[in-house]
Amino acid sequence: MSESLNQASHLQGSEGFHTPSARVYISYDPANPPSHPGANWTRFVCISDTHSHTFSVPSGDVLLHSGDLSRLGREDEISVTIEWLRSLDHGVKIIIAGNHDLPLHEEWYEDSYYAFHDKKESSTAIKSLVDSDANRDRGLIYLQDQQYTFSTKEGGREWSVYGSPWQPYFGGWAFNYLPEEAYDRVSAIPEVDILLTHGPPHNILDKTFTNVNAGCPTLLGHLSKMREPPLLHVFGHIHEARGAVRHSWLQADEDQCFSDSECSPALGTKETIMVNAANLPLGRQAIRPGPGGQRIPCGGLGFQPVIVDLLDSATRLEM
Repeated sequence: MSESLNQASHLQGSEGFHTPSARVYISYDPANPPSHPGANWTRFVCISDTHSHTFSVPSGDVLLHSGDLSRLGREDEISVTIEWLRSLDHGVKIIIAGNHDLPLHEEWYEDSYYAFHDKKESSTAIKSLVDSDANRDRGLIYLQDQQYTFSTKEGGREWSVYGSPWQPYFGGWAFNYLPEEAYDRVSAIPEVDILLTHGPPHNILDKTFTNVNAGCPTLLGHLSKMREPPLLHVFGHIHEARGAVRHSWLQADEDQCFSDSECSPALGTKETIMVNAANLPLGRQAIRPGPGGQRIPCGGLGFQPVIVDLLDSATRLEM
């Protein structure tokens, strides 16, 4: 069960919602973003689907990028994005790939590059742009089906994050999986504080312009069976569904489970903040209403980075 922005509590001077341990800002004055709530909180700034565009990003403790770093994964496109990300002042920056970052899906690219590129790019060179010692020294961490832990302050909370670039089959692009492959892909996702996937779970911020819920049912099912689902799940891919919701996991009681593998005992209502952080407006959403019909830029009004402030003492058992 998800609570949409319109149903949620609003914060003065911005659009968003809050819980006792989280504050979410979906739109705000970019010249005057909400102030950091204090030493006992960690600010996560969420972006996705930037496609080699650069724009102003609010300061924060952690930057999360949920894939589609580039237009088509060419080396010059990836270089633009990485230089931009390096320049941002967030102490920790976690990034994953998406279906447009073609050469980062190395085995697939070897067989399929010709459908997208006239000349084959070097997967090795491009991987070294996103995943290098120089990047890690600047707090820029690339995850591809990997887990990472970090702290943003000395003696502070250690946060766990997992990043996965995969999504259901979509036109034969990179990091696609067929329905029969879905379980093997998503079952590897562990219980962590922060989850980054490129594609959304089914029926959560995943509705396309053609009114199709394009998210992954298997991903939703996997998360629903976790004893401790993530506090924050950030994704993109479906640009037109950008936004944030509170999703409640209403798990069955222990005596309703048919087997240990099918569900876990209820530990009270759990919630995950779900964020579709897509920044590049597409189609009719890319044109500002009114005279002149000006185009909305990547990261512009209505497609800004989403700010999520989490209380350091927040637990995955109960938001």
